[in-house]
Amino acid sequence: MEVPKDQITSLLDHGLYNSAQMLGCFLVSSPAANAESSLHLKTESLVLLGDSFFREKEYRRAINTYKQALQCYKMIPKQAMTSSSRTSLSSTRSSSPSSCNVPVINDNEVKFKIASCHCSLNENKAALVEMEGIPSKARNLTMNMLLGKLYRISRHSRAAVTIYKECLRHCPYALEAIIALAELGSSSKDIISLFPQNPNRSGRTPFDNIDSSRWLQRYVEAQCCITSNDYKGGLDHFADLLQRFPNNVHLLLEIAKVEAIIGKNEEAIMNFEKARSIDPYIITYMDEYAMLLKLKSDYSKLNKLVHDLLNVDSARPEVFVALSVLWERKDEKRALSYAEQSIRIDERHIPAYIMKGNLLLTMKRAEAAVSAFRGAQELRPDIRAYQGLVHTYLALFKFKEALYASREAMRAMPQSAKALKLVGDVHASNTSGREKAKKFYESALRLEPGYLGAALALAELHVIEGRNVDAVTLLERYLKDWADDSLHVKLAQVFAATNMLQEALTHYQAALRLNPQNEAAKRGLERLEKLMKGVDPDAPEEDEDNDVEDADGDQDETDLL
Repeated sequence: MEVPKDQITSLLDHGLYNSAQMLGCFLVSSPAANAESSLHLKTESLVLLGDSFFREKEYRRAINTYKQALQCYKMIPKQAMTSSSRTSLSSTRSSSPSSCNVPVINDNEVKFKIASCHCSLNENKAALVEMEGIPSKARNLTMNMLLGKLYRISRHSRAAVTIYKECLRHCPYALEAIIALAELGSSSKDIISLFPQNPNRSGRTPFDNIDSSRWLQRYVEAQCCITSNDYKGGLDHFADLLQRFPNNVHLLLEIAKVEAIIGKNEEAIMNFEKARSIDPYIITYMDEYAMLLKLKSDYSKLNKLVHDLLNVDSARPEVFVALSVLWERKDEKRALSYAEQSIRIDERHIPAYIMKGNLLLTMKRAEAAVSAFRGAQELRPDIRAYQGLVHTYLALFKFKEALYASREAMRAMPQSAKALKLVGDVHASNTSGREKAKKFYESALRLEPGYLGAALALAELHVIEGRNVDAVTLLERYLKDWADDSLHVKLAQVFAATNMLQEALTHYQAALRLNPQNEAAKRGLERLEKLMKGVDPDAPEEDEDNDVEDADGDQDETDLL
């Protein structure tokens, strides 16, 4: 043969994809490969050429070449294929010279490669068509993982659950499948029951030689707790696992993500930073970390984070969300374009939809914001999506829709204190609903006593109804455990309203020490200093008091969203 086929295989194995691609062109066009009696050689050659395109990320060329290979495969006489069907399914790259003109390719593997190319191009429907063309008995673990992902994207949840369960029967350590099943609503008991129980040759079950089943079961329980909004239970399980596996980057990221969800921002930032100190090149959840840095107004760290992420991989959706966070205060339109780019890269990336919704709401494009928040909420129940929906509907004065969205959140997340608070927020927006709002805020605090957002909302309700002493008592109780600038601002406002100016000054200063960029604290302090000098703060034509209240409202909304 003029062009040795095994040399292309060797080049691919050594990562020399460009050389393999050039050599593949010679192989495919050689007279030997194009002879009518050598369809098997043509088929194999096209697959190898397709592999070289795939490795170089030339996915369109790869798809075209793989499809040509399948066409050649169909043209090979069935008698020859049947006579050696056992050998033809063994490998996609075997180059045995004694194959008797029978193609040594696995057509199901080629279909999988075509599907993988479509996925890389975000053509998920086309990818699903290819994957469904592979018989279930012929699918391996890798194929099933891709099929499960595609079913989730197409919102075929039942089919996705079935496929992910099959993945765990093959390999209980497929942690992606565990997380997916937990998010799809499977219980920890159901997931653990999928783990192999058949004894091996030594008479032990696969987990008996070491206690690996214990930590894996604990991991399953942690993920199921999180998806059912039992955040404390999930954190406890993760903390136990972290004791056994210190400095585990994956666990640190999972813990940080949960801490951010429940409002423990300082702890979340600390764990994100610890994970980055161990592995400075991680990108997973770094957009969540960027959002926390923005809440803290730590723009120097945010700027460095984005710079680092761009140097690691500028094509990941998390990077574009982080860019959106960075540009939000400078150029909202540019920030919005980054959020939309993140969605184009991965249409299931929830933080991108939430970021887009928040930006649209800020830009007074409330109807478009509703669509963005709905996009996030349809992918997975996420409290931030429901919060965005509720606050957008309230901005549109659509109180019925806001109440419906908040109740929808409560049904989706019955153990979530944030969902309860959300219902309270809707009732608090109406004078006649304040008593109901108070009950929901108190219920949220009973469910999650450390939830600062509910405490601040309840304190605000106390102030509106003239119960300033109750507001101070409630807020001071939280000062023992929380170093939070918004907490100090709220206390300062209550003290200022009751003419306790020195106490108000102390708390405004404390807020600015924690966050020098807190606008509510800056304006409140400026107003307070005028009062302390005997100057009427309302004397100028600009109503500074209203500015303080509005800024505080923005602070609360930022905390919610």
